[in-house]
Amino acid sequence: MEQTLSSMGLSAVFALLGFVLLFVGYRAFDALVPADLNKRIFDDGNMAAAMVVAAFVIGLALIVANAIS
Repeated sequence: MEQTLSSMGLSAVFALLGFVLLFVGYRAFDALVPADLNKRIFDDGNMAAAMVVAAFVIGLALIVANAIS
């Protein structure tokens, strides 16, 4: 029982760490791109910009997941 709770706690910590790293990576990517991605995606409805961001987030998520595990 104690080991199960410990494992659940570690899983929660690693999930939070992964989310924070993914968020920081997206913000860094958004700062490096000359266009305002949030405006292009949500205000202009630019699907190409959304697909670029989605590809970046998926790639970064795979890197973070492999780094954590």
